[in-house]
Amino acid sequence: MTSPAHGGSEPLRPAPPDRTGAGRSDDALIDKLRTRAWDPGRRFDTARVPGSWIEEHAGPERRERLRSGSVGSSDDGTLSLASHAGEVAAYFAGAPRGPLFPPATPAEVEAAEDAIGRPLPELLRRIYTEVGDGGFGPDGGLASLTGGRRAPGDLFDWPCAVRVHGHDRTAGLPGSWLYLASGGCTMRWYVSLLAVGHPVLLHDADGWVPAWGEDPHDGLRHATASLRRWWWTWADGGDVWAEALGLPGRRRAAVRREAPEGGRRAERRRDRTTS
Repeated sequence: MTSPAHGGSEPLRPAPPDRTGAGRSDDALIDKLRTRAWDPGRRFDTARVPGSWIEEHAGPERRERLRSGSVGSSDDGTLSLASHAGEVAAYFAGAPRGPLFPPATPAEVEAAEDAIGRPLPELLRRIYTEVGDGGFGPDGGLASLTGGRRAPGDLFDWPCAVRVHGHDRTAGLPGSWLYLASGGCTMRWYVSLLAVGHPVLLHDADGWVPAWGEDPHDGLRHATASLRRWWWTWADGGDVWAEALGLPGRRRAAVRREAPEGGRRAERRRDRTTS
């Protein structure tokens, strides 16, 4: 079902003009992405910090305040905090820097392009070959191009964009949509390999019903004007969901507390059954 945080019955929201990163080069973007992606505390939107460490360094009251406002917690007392939190910076200050997965080789990129049937945008190619083969970025993190990547401690392989693309084609999605990252629940981020500027599409996999004569475009919820804009937002510490929800400058945690329950498909199902 659609995530409560991202639910609603609104149609595709047009993106504002692409001014993010204006006047800044792709070289500068790659440098910022590398700096953030190679920092284990900042490579995702959240980072896990042991509650015992927080209590030792800041006291039990601080730990409880963070726990009540954290993105999540686990049975062992570890807290999932926003990556910009001071405790995250302090906890990972001495951690080794480096990519979760090594950058893809040109041969691996070419093999992925052959499998997809289309060339990657030059910026995305640079990100994969100069920053890392996935394992960083907004939401669930950028999918890898090569299969078999697995983060330390994980039980399953990291999502592979090429494999997802094959499954998506079977499901009827356009071949020009390439999976970037999970948006949570049934939401996914794609990049258009054909449109000018390579906009990033937010798609609800549960938001279209072929039996009702709908196609994948009925599941679109937002289009960020360009791949460059989407990555600059994240590289600068912003939230790619803020624009998608029309709430610039606001953190997703606040959005989730206020968002209405339910999803578009459920609403349309009720409409169909009562009409």
